[in-house]
Amino acid sequence: MSQLRDKVCIITGGAGSIGLASAELFAAEGAKVMLVDRNEEALAQAAARFEAANIEADQVMTAMADVGDAAEVKGFIDRTVERWGAIDVLFSNAGNAGVIAPLTDYPEDVFDSVYRVHVRGAFLCCKYGLPAMRDGGSIIITSSVVGLQGEAGPYAYVTAKHAQVGLMRSVAKEAAPRQIRVNTIHPGPTKNDFQDQIESDLSSVIGREAGAFLDEIIPLGRHARPEEIAKSALYLASDQSSFMTGSRLVVDGGLHG
Repeated sequence: MSQLRDKVCIITGGAGSIGLASAELFAAEGAKVMLVDRNEEALAQAAARFEAANIEADQVMTAMADVGDAAEVKGFIDRTVERWGAIDVLFSNAGNAGVIAPLTDYPEDVFDSVYRVHVRGAFLCCKYGLPAMRDGGSIIITSSVVGLQGEAGPYAYVTAKHAQVGLMRSVAKEAAPRQIRVNTIHPGPTKNDFQDQIESDLSSVIGREAGAFLDEIIPLGRHARPEEIAKSALYLASDQSSFMTGSRLVVDGGLHG
């Protein structure tokens, strides 16, 4: 299996479930992977998983960074290029959830924090990553099924996920002359700690267990597994999606359909 043989890939939010599943799959397909996360302990655990899996030491690198900080973003991009050369795949996947609350009660600092990670973070990754990319590469931004619709309550998260689509479409036009593809991926509810946090808040709002409620309204009847989202990211990262740019790849079990 070598869809990404010798490709240089950066994954932000790399110690989270989708980021780590994607990193493991990319590495298995021959990629060199820079894992970026702001959680030092989770990043160390992720690195240990690669070591235990006997992944070559030169194939994986880690960086602790805040994607909302321009200097730190430039730092992990520069480190990647210094070690491996030009970037082939930039996967902007870092995220935070915010809270669920009525609009008039929504905390402004939470709104700013969520927007900073999802939108400013993706913007900075593109701003500093694009000049360091090889022609013909791929940029992937993790949006969400809620980036395709509106929902009362998770105001910061929904707004940020829509904003990422606008960013993607704009960068796709600028990057097209270099044959660099730029797309968003839109997961539905996924079985992981991030979704558990969202569902904990949602359960108190709807008065029942949110996970079961979501399974009832997802046509396929279940949450996604992180590995399933990773396979969709691999499609966007690889030459399998060579004529796809400015597009939204929806992986939600039919929830939005």
